[in-house]
Order: sequence, then structure tokens, then C-alpha cells
Amino acid sequence: MYTRIKDLRKEKKLSQEDLALAVGTTRQTITSIETGKYIASLPLAYKIAHYFGLTIEEVFDLSEYE
Repeated sequence: MYTRIKDLRKEKKLSQEDLALAVGTTRQTITSIETGKYIASLPLAYKIAHYFGLTIEEVFDLSEYE
């Protein structure tokens, strides 16, 4: 699944660790989501989107599930 997380992080000059701490997960989870090896749970997707002030649909490309 494509996400905008890496781009959004870079815009805010955040490391994966910074984002992980902010949303209550691990750096490894953020890495796995960014590389498409892991699909975020709904609560985690919400926390990430909320952190950036966006909707889940603006952060995660859900088109493959339509």
C-alpha cells in the first residue's frame, strides 16, 4: 500500500523515531509501513493522519481496496 508518510515526515523534518514516539509505535513499524511491508491498523492510521492534520485517505492510498 502506498502512503505519503515518508514525504510528510520529510516536510516536517521528522525522523522515523520522532514520528513513532508521537503516535505510540516503534521506528520499525514506521519503516515497515513506509516500505509497504506492513499495513497500519485503523487506530494507528488514524493517529498518523491526525498527527499530520490530514484524513486517513489523504495519507494512505486505499484505491486498491475499492
